[in-house]
Amino acid sequence: MLYLDDCLNTLKSLEKNSVDLIYLDPPFFTQKIQKLSKADKFYEFNDIWESREEYLNYIKKRLIVMKDVLKDSGSIFLHCDDSASWYLKIVMDEVLGEENFQSEIIWTYKRWSNSKKGLLPCHQTIFLYSKTKKYKFNTLFCEYSPTTNIDQIQQQRERIDGKAVYKKDSDGNVIQASEKKGVPLSDVWDIPFLNPKAKERVGYPTQKPIELLDRIIKISTDENDIVLDPFMGSGTTLVSAKLLNRRYIGIDKSKDAYEIAQKRLETPFKTKSHLLENGIESYITKNDEIYDVLKQIDCDIVQRNKGIDAFLKKHYRNTPVAVKVQKKSETLNEAIDLLYKASLKKGCIKSVLITEESAKNIPENMIILNPINIQIEHCLK
Repeated sequence: MLYLDDCLNTLKSLEKNSVDLIYLDPPFFTQKIQKLSKADKFYEFNDIWESREEYLNYIKKRLIVMKDVLKDSGSIFLHCDDSASWYLKIVMDEVLGEENFQSEIIWTYKRWSNSKKGLLPCHQTIFLYSKTKKYKFNTLFCEYSPTTNIDQIQQQRERIDGKAVYKKDSDGNVIQASEKKGVPLSDVWDIPFLNPKAKERVGYPTQKPIELLDRIIKISTDENDIVLDPFMGSGTTLVSAKLLNRRYIGIDKSKDAYEIAQKRLETPFKTKSHLLENGIESYITKNDEIYDVLKQIDCDIVQRNKGIDAFLKKHYRNTPVAVKVQKKSETLNEAIDLLYKASLKKGCIKSVLITEESAKNIPENMIILNPINIQIEHCLK
C-alpha cells in the first residue's frame, strides 16, 4: 500500500503494533538540494534546514509515531551518514531506549576519488534498534574467508589449562564438529553502489541498491510480514519486500517519488551484482606470468582490457602511458596492434610493449622493452 503524504500524518492513522519492520532513509541533513536525472526526467528534494535542532526535532516526532505502529517483535533501521549520525543515535536512544540498540551497520562501497582534502568517504551508517528484547532476528551466513582453515574448524575443540586443543573421545579420536553453515553476517556490509547504467536505477537522488534492502528484510522479517518505509523515495524497500514475499507500506510526500515507486512495483526488477555473485577474483584477468612482469614496474594494473595491461603511475606530458605484456598466445604483430589501438582510445602519447621478441616497424609512439630476465641474459652474453 502506498501513501502520498507526510509520513507523520499517515503513521498516526495506521494500526498500532501492526508493523514488523521499519526502514527509514530520511533526509541526511546535508544542507543541499539533492538532484539527479535520468533520460528526460529530473528529480530533486530539499535537504536544507534552518538548524540542526529543527532537523532532529523533525526526525524525533516521526520516530515516536513509528514506535507506536511497530510490533513488540519489530525492529527499526535508520539510514544516515556522517552529516548527523552522532546526533541521530542520541535521538534514537531517547525514543527507543539505549537498551534496545542492537547494531551499528556500516555499509561500505567503492567510489571514484575526488578532489576533497582528507580521507575518501566510502561508507554510510544504519542504526538497528528493536522495540523490545523480544525482537525477531534471522541469522544470515557468509562464505568462509580464504584464510580460514576449514579442515580445522570441522573438528571440535576444548580448552585445557588455558590452551585450545582438539576434543577427543574416550578412544582418543578427535570428535568431529557439527555441520557448518558459514560465518554469521557481520555489521560491515560490502555492497556495491548501483552502476549508473543498471536497469534497476531510476534516476532518483539517493537511490539505494535492492541488495542492501534484501539483507535488512531477510534478517528481521519472515514471509508475509509487514515492511514499512516512511520515506520511500523511489520505492526500493517496497520492491525488495515484494520480491521477498513480504507485505509493504510506503509513504512519501513527493509526487515524483510516489509515481516512481508505483511504476516499479508494477514490474519489480533487481539488478544482479556480478561482484557479489562471483567474488572479486572474477574481475582478475591477468595470469601470474604477466603479474610477475608488471610487479617490476611502478604501475597500476588494468583488468579486462585486451590491449592494455597497466598504466605507468608517472604520466608523459600529462597523458597516461599504456603498458602491455605480449601473451604467449599472441604474435608480436597482434600485440603491437592491440596496444596501439587501445592506447589511442585512451589518449596516450607514449605506450610500452614488453616482449621477448625483437621488433621492427613499430609505431613511433611505442617503446619496445624486453623483460628484465632477458635483458640480464643479453648483458651476461
